[in-house]
Amino acid sequence: DLIADLKYELTGKFERLIVSLMRPPAYGDAKEIKDAISGIGTDEKCLIEILASRTNQEIHDLVAAYKDAYGRDLEADIVGDTSGHFKKMLVVLLQGAREEDDVVSEDLVEQDAKDLLEAGELKWGTDEAQFIYILGRRSRQHLRLVFDEYLKIAGKPIERSIRGELSGDFEKLMLAVVKCIRSKAEYFAERLYKAMKGLGTRDNTLIRIMVSRSEIDMLDIREVFRTKYEKSLYNMIKEDTSGEYKKALLKLCGGDDDAAGEFFPEAAQVAYRMWELSAVKVELRGTVQPAGDFNDDGDAQVLRKAMKGLGTDEGAIIEVVTKRSNAQRQQILKAYKAHYGRDLMADLKSELSGSLAKLILGLMLTPPQYDAKQLRKAVEGAGTDESVLIEIMATRNNQEIRAINEAYQEAYHKSLEDDLSSDTSGHFKRILVSLALGNRDEGPENLTQAHEDAKKLADVSSNDSSDSLETRFLSILCTRSYPHLRRVFQEFIKMTNHDVEHAIKKRMSGDVRDAFVAIVRSVKNKPAFFADKLYKSMKGAGTDERTLTRIMISRSEIDLFNIRGEFIDLFDKSLHHMIEKDTSGDYRKALLALCGGED
Repeated sequence: DLIADLKYELTGKFERLIVSLMRPPAYGDAKEIKDAISGIGTDEKCLIEILASRTNQEIHDLVAAYKDAYGRDLEADIVGDTSGHFKKMLVVLLQGAREEDDVVSEDLVEQDAKDLLEAGELKWGTDEAQFIYILGRRSRQHLRLVFDEYLKIAGKPIERSIRGELSGDFEKLMLAVVKCIRSKAEYFAERLYKAMKGLGTRDNTLIRIMVSRSEIDMLDIREVFRTKYEKSLYNMIKEDTSGEYKKALLKLCGGDDDAAGEFFPEAAQVAYRMWELSAVKVELRGTVQPAGDFNDDGDAQVLRKAMKGLGTDEGAIIEVVTKRSNAQRQQILKAYKAHYGRDLMADLKSELSGSLAKLILGLMLTPPQYDAKQLRKAVEGAGTDESVLIEIMATRNNQEIRAINEAYQEAYHKSLEDDLSSDTSGHFKRILVSLALGNRDEGPENLTQAHEDAKKLADVSSNDSSDSLETRFLSILCTRSYPHLRRVFQEFIKMTNHDVEHAIKKRMSGDVRDAFVAIVRSVKNKPAFFADKLYKSMKGAGTDERTLTRIMISRSEIDLFNIRGEFIDLFDKSLHHMIEKDTSGDYRKALLALCGGED
């Protein structure tokens, strides 16, 4: 028996991988599920991954293989090992009865989207049965359209509602179903990434996916992996594994996409879907609202009392400053001056210190004053903080840019454009100066023009130095309206099978690349751009408090609520939780007050 001989000769992870490759796929899945429910405890993640991702035929083959290999009924074993709504959904998936008709009824799409909304967001409690019926039975094509319709009527993706309405393993299962409906390649790319990131490797997950997808969609998984995580699956396996086990996994992986530079249709499809989702108008919400019972004189007295005499009552200062809108804070500044003849900013500066002082003083400035100050700090002295220049200039709208220009001139008696020009150079300087004009078009998309613009961005053959690649990107990315640019990006994907961000990273470098990528991400999904910046400011050793403070202040009244939603979607943890874990003391208290809630 070949498998018996292999087991005798090989050991450890390498043995598991080789033996798994020798089993027919259905028997491989049956073995994984048997292992997941045997003994003490259940490997729910394994059950979710297999049952959420397999086709009807694969499910039927799995049930038959399980019966043949173990002489047992798979449904009965799963029912005996799970419970609640999680069990009910697994049983539905085990029937392998998902509709397969590609003809979609628009009326039914609208009805299902409405039923899901009424079963969750609009209902006191949640009607789990409705979620189970629709997500467990409808065809993939139908559900993709239901998710698009849901986004339009709910103003949020279905994933966010599932996180809010469901919990535990049932929530994880439903999220996996949604992800697999959208793109199996993206789902498996994410599973592989999580299996290898951080300390230790989840080898069972890594082996199971590399074996089960190697003859189905591994090329697509590879390219989605590279697009999403900015490194190849090949390189991550290479860094995270060793020995013959590594050699075998790399053979299954089949190639290094960082070296090949190819781009497969599935990755383009994922990118295209992202653009389409970003084009749906979602209401932006801050986490800081004007206080309803506002009394500027009363607040001024509270602040004076907090700073008078021995010691400082930081809690009282945090309570007032973080719970008032910026307009209300400006009134408090005036009331404090009128009541006590003192400068509130100067008093706060003398009483507070460190990160808390920077946060509270930043909140007391108007948004244009605060942005102007951050830009000034980024260009003065030795060296330039290009990341701050990019973050602010690439994400502010025309009105905000003009207000920043005025605040900069008033505070520093110099024009922002002059300082940007003298402190930067080349194409990077031209990008910043163009953005500093605050003259971006504000009109709707123009499909004919969008096609022409996409063609210009895609053209790599031009030898005219006056029409360099950077000049063409600048003339479009720095001047066209956001709705128009979204259409340009969609046209670009259709034309090239490439995402425009991927093209920028491949063809440019340094600050120019970073500036264009920031503009693209801001156009695509500004809250997601800031969520990513916040995550990077806190992940790993140490905290980038300047970035954390700057974003929490500048977005608190604009879209911090949306940023929170994107944060949990992207990183599977809440912004509140990460701030709580990564900061301390009164600084943490103030940041959490601005964050506004635990998701």
